[in-house]
Amino acid sequence: MRFLTLAMTSLGLALANAPGAEAQDAAGFQNYLPQLAAQARAEGVSQRTIDAVMPTLEFKSRVVELDRDQPGGNPNAPIPAFAPYQARHVDAARIRRGREAWQRMRSRLARIEAETGVPESIMVAIWGHETNYGAIMGGFDAPSALATLAYEGRRRDLFAAEFIATLKMIDMGVPRDKLIGSWAGALGGPQFLPSVYLRLARDGDGDGLADIWSSDADTLTSIANYFVNAGWRPGQPWGIAVSVPSGLNRDAIGNHTLSPRCPRVHERHSEWKTMAEWRALGLVPLNRPWPGDNVLASLLEPDGPGKTAYLLTGNYRVILDYNCSNFYALSVGLLADEVER
Repeated sequence: MRFLTLAMTSLGLALANAPGAEAQDAAGFQNYLPQLAAQARAEGVSQRTIDAVMPTLEFKSRVVELDRDQPGGNPNAPIPAFAPYQARHVDAARIRRGREAWQRMRSRLARIEAETGVPESIMVAIWGHETNYGAIMGGFDAPSALATLAYEGRRRDLFAAEFIATLKMIDMGVPRDKLIGSWAGALGGPQFLPSVYLRLARDGDGDGLADIWSSDADTLTSIANYFVNAGWRPGQPWGIAVSVPSGLNRDAIGNHTLSPRCPRVHERHSEWKTMAEWRALGLVPLNRPWPGDNVLASLLEPDGPGKTAYLLTGNYRVILDYNCSNFYALSVGLLADEVER
């Protein structure tokens, strides 16, 4: 039975990838588009934009393949070590390019930080992580990719809404040919989904368009605006690396609250304590002075006891809002520290 099942699975995959199946999908996609157009019209998209865009859309089989290849997110899978991820994402080349970008954009970054309170180095680190400072922004036509994912149906409501957001962007004046991004529709230097672009993208160079594809000023201003919207607290670090005494009673500082969003990320954190309380427990900063005594932080030991640990403030949670992954958020913070070092 096992061999028969494997054979049938292989046959099914072969049939799904056959030219006839793709042609059938393409035909089904074209039949679906009037439904998508009607939904866009009902949400206020102009008929001019609908008429201009809908005939240009193409079914993208590669987008469906990439979507189906995403990890399943098994909640019982072991969490890997952070150190190898850090070595790949806070590497010498990314640090060097980040420092170069920081120096090149210094006057602009200083103005954005003065207006928003978001540190220059944090903006640069997000830019570096998302698109390698604008070098890798994706090559997929976003309206076609999002319409394809909406048609495929696994997350239809999400992707139909994001497709309609691209049409609203065009209504706002974004050129159709600017809408190039990742296979899942993330756009430009900040890798904003279209709905996020509509809410939070900002014109940083004064030309009247939030051009997150071609304008570094617009990209960095938009990243800062995202962080302001997510609750960044000026003057507070994202966190500090610390050593933890071997006798720390970790059971006594466990986190007993359940996060409604990405709980597996948040359950690794301790309860909140002030920096003064952590200092009294014997924790010692490794390369930075203690923040203010009343600053609240949680403890994260990504590689377990005896390895580098981190005290993480509310601003770390803002980085998690951008991408809810401890490895991502830690690497953004550490890259920011290296950029400004």
